[in-house]
Amino acid sequence: MTQQGAAIRIVQLAKRFRGVTAVDGLSLDVPEGAVFGLLGENGAGKTTTIQVLLGLLAPDAGQTRVLGLDPSREGLAVRRRVGYVPEVPALYDWMTPAEIGWFAAGFHAEGPGGSVGYESRFNDLIRGFALPPARKIKMLSKGMRAKVSLSLALAGDPGLLILDEPTSGLDVMVRREFLEQMVDLAGSGRTVLLSSHQLAEVERVASHVALMHGGKLLLAEPLDQLRSQTFLLAITFGDRSHPVAPPDHLPMELIDAADAPRQAHWLVRARDRAACEAVRALPGVESVEIEVPTLEDIYLGYMRSRRPTPSGPPSEVHVA
Repeated sequence: MTQQGAAIRIVQLAKRFRGVTAVDGLSLDVPEGAVFGLLGENGAGKTTTIQVLLGLLAPDAGQTRVLGLDPSREGLAVRRRVGYVPEVPALYDWMTPAEIGWFAAGFHAEGPGGSVGYESRFNDLIRGFALPPARKIKMLSKGMRAKVSLSLALAGDPGLLILDEPTSGLDVMVRREFLEQMVDLAGSGRTVLLSSHQLAEVERVASHVALMHGGKLLLAEPLDQLRSQTFLLAITFGDRSHPVAPPDHLPMELIDAADAPRQAHWLVRARDRAACEAVRALPGVESVEIEVPTLEDIYLGYMRSRRPTPSGPPSEVHVA
């Protein structure tokens, strides 16, 4: 995926820890104004990638640009222009929200309006989130702490917001508020990079998604395109003998397959729904149901197809 106007550009990024490769030749563009969902299992390399983008880790190979800056040489400048919300916010429990906003403002003197502008925006944000400004942070709920962290990230008026599992452990209402805020940011021209295991929530707000596995990129594309070209096929055959995958002459690529007597379930990439209709002409086919999968269906299909089986190594399924 390459695109002009990228808020983030990653080219052949590699990062290793004691001989273990966490990120392996990752190339990825995040377009300006996108809500970009970065998805993958634990250990896929998502958090390592984010730490490299923030200049907190040095890459072993490759290049990255964040808002036109090189994080490996301009890490401080990147962190001043990027809002970051980690899974576990690092907040001073003995401060109040108002005090931590005043404290953080001192690090943003070079931002829009200087430290005064930062503190003013922070106070507006915590009022909007209905946070008690004078209550000690240690007395706040987990959801309130998350809102303090988001307010700190947004008060710097960032062009890019990076969220690493920001809604983990939060209740449904707080997660929804977070996500609504992300959509509002994208609507104002900001870019959001969202790493999350909440696939239904990512599907609701993301304009683009990328899928990582074992440090490698499996796919990266607009979500609408992914869903419009991915299909679940439930095929019933007249006898027990049937193909375990679409024959080569059909205009589709197999992502994942599950079989039962007289039935096959295929997750496939195809140009459009009409291309899937060709399955009906296979010998022995009695019926075919074609459904549009959810993002969770797609994610699970790609993950299953790459897990080791007892008889051999992970499947090398081609990715469109």
